[in-house]
Amino acid sequence: VFSSVTSVLNMSIFKDQFVLEDLIQELKKKSTALSFGPLQSNGHISVQGSFPAITLLRDFLLLKAKSLSEKDEREESKSHQRPKKRLQQHGLTTEMNNFVRDADGEKQVVVLDTDTYYYMKYFFPSTFLVNGDVVISDITDGDVTTVYIENAGSRSDAGQVLRVKEKIENQSIKLHNILRKERIYFEERIRDEKWRYECVCRSLKPHYPSVLITHYDTHIDVIGNPSEVFEFTKEVSN
Repeated sequence: VFSSVTSVLNMSIFKDQFVLEDLIQELKKKSTALSFGPLQSNGHISVQGSFPAITLLRDFLLLKAKSLSEKDEREESKSHQRPKKRLQQHGLTTEMNNFVRDADGEKQVVVLDTDTYYYMKYFFPSTFLVNGDVVISDITDGDVTTVYIENAGSRSDAGQVLRVKEKIENQSIKLHNILRKERIYFEERIRDEKWRYECVCRSLKPHYPSVLITHYDTHIDVIGNPSEVFEFTKEVSN
C-alpha cells in the first residue's frame, strides 16, 4: 500500500475552453491534499499525493473532458471561435460533487487500491452490504480495483447509489492512511516450502486478528497496521 503516488496530467485538452493557470489554481484549492508541480509549456503538470486523492482528481478531470467533448459535438456546426472563459468557482464545486455521476444518476464508479479493497471486503464487509435495489460489481487489474455501483431497482434512486459510493470512499480513505503491506517471498519455489509458510501463518493468525494474509504461488502478502505487520512477518521469518 503506497502512502504517496505521482501522476502526470495532460491539461492541454482544456486550453481552448479555460485559462489553464486559473484551472490549476482552482484544483489546488479543492484538492488541498495534493501537491502540484509547475505547469509545463506543453500543458503537462505533475501531481503527488495519496492514491484516493489522485483518483478523485482524475475522475473529475475525466468527466470534465467528457463534458467538453459532448459540447463540441453539439456545437460542431458552429464555425465561430469560442472565446476562452474564466472558470467560475460555483461551477467547479457543482462538478466536484457529481464528478462520477452517470447521465441518469444511477451509476457510480470508485477506483481503489487493490490491497485496500481486499482488506475492506474481509474486515468491513458491511461497507459493501446493499439492498436489492443496488448492485455492486468489481474489476481488479493488478494494483487497481474498479468498483461499480448501479441502481437495479424499478424505481430510480440516484441518492441511494451515491450514498453507497460515499460510504465505500470514506472507508477506503481511512484505511489507506493506516494500512501497510509486507511481502514474504518463499525461499524455495517448492510445494513443501510453500506449505510450511502457510502452516506458520495459520498458527500465528489468531494472535494477529487485524492482519490480512493473502497467499500466492511465490509469496505471501501481509496487510494491516504497521506494528502488527512488522511483528507478524518477523515471527514468520523466525
